[in-house]
Amino acid sequence: MIEIEHLTKTYGDRTAVDDVSFTVRPGRVTGFLGPNGAGKTTTMRLVVGLENPTSGRTRVNGRPYARHRAPLTEVGVLLDAKAVHRRRTARAHLAALAATHGIPRTRIEEVVELTGLGAAVDQRVGGYSLGMGQRLGIAAALLGDPRTVILDEPVNGLDPEGVVWVRHLAQYLAAEGRTVFLSSHLMSEMARTADHLVVIGRGRILADAPIDRILAGGRTRTRVRSTDRAGLLRALERTGAEVADLDDDGVVVTGPEPRRIAEAAMAAGVLVHELTPLSDTLEDVYMAMTQDEVEYRSGPAPRPAPWAAAPARNGDRA
Repeated sequence: MIEIEHLTKTYGDRTAVDDVSFTVRPGRVTGFLGPNGAGKTTTMRLVVGLENPTSGRTRVNGRPYARHRAPLTEVGVLLDAKAVHRRRTARAHLAALAATHGIPRTRIEEVVELTGLGAAVDQRVGGYSLGMGQRLGIAAALLGDPRTVILDEPVNGLDPEGVVWVRHLAQYLAAEGRTVFLSSHLMSEMARTADHLVVIGRGRILADAPIDRILAGGRTRTRVRSTDRAGLLRALERTGAEVADLDDDGVVVTGPEPRRIAEAAMAAGVLVHELTPLSDTLEDVYMAMTQDEVEYRSGPAPRPAPWAAAPARNGDRA
């Protein structure tokens, strides 16, 4: 179990983590979401003692991380896959970690096989792709067969097979009763992997709930079609619904339940030939939740330059 109580971390006049409290429990995958700069990595670093909190405290498996006599057997951590000596081989890196805790070499072979490092285990890490570096980082996190696993962006750089593998691995570890805490920017993958979500924005907790409850708190949206579009719009106006155009005979209605929409259409004498509830994805809910908490906001997509807008014609000079 990971316990975080009133955790605050400031750097000068900037507050990276602001009075954060939550618990990551065993037997489930807890996802950690938030925009860039929200405080996710800082929180994870505070949990494993790589940063000192300004106030508050963290405990892993009942005590502060630094007080564990054999921390690799308690907590496996992947925070930065590049934090490896580039001239070492993966095997040498894992052997050095194992030596600090008296972990047998047979365990190295087990995690190498588990993570798919295979033939690359005796290559120098400096020649690894981003995805292979991630696999090595996960192998190091699992080396001590820990009860708690913390993975920061573990699928970064992995191919589709690797992404699915991380999903199944996280779920398998949780099914064994371990505590699994991971972050990711891939909303679709987090929706498939996590049982519980903690969402953070500008250093503050925005949500801490089972993923099903977070999704259920999304907007009620319904796709509605009718040949009498004008009549449908007048009927929907009386319900106070938010209406967005879909196509010539369809709209997307936000607000009232489908039954209320059907009742309003029937009362107005409008025939409806489609009434389909639409579920918000985790990305939809997340974007709505964090829209005011984004530190780095993208501008509008750039327009093509005038000289690049039209294809060259025969006879035009390059």
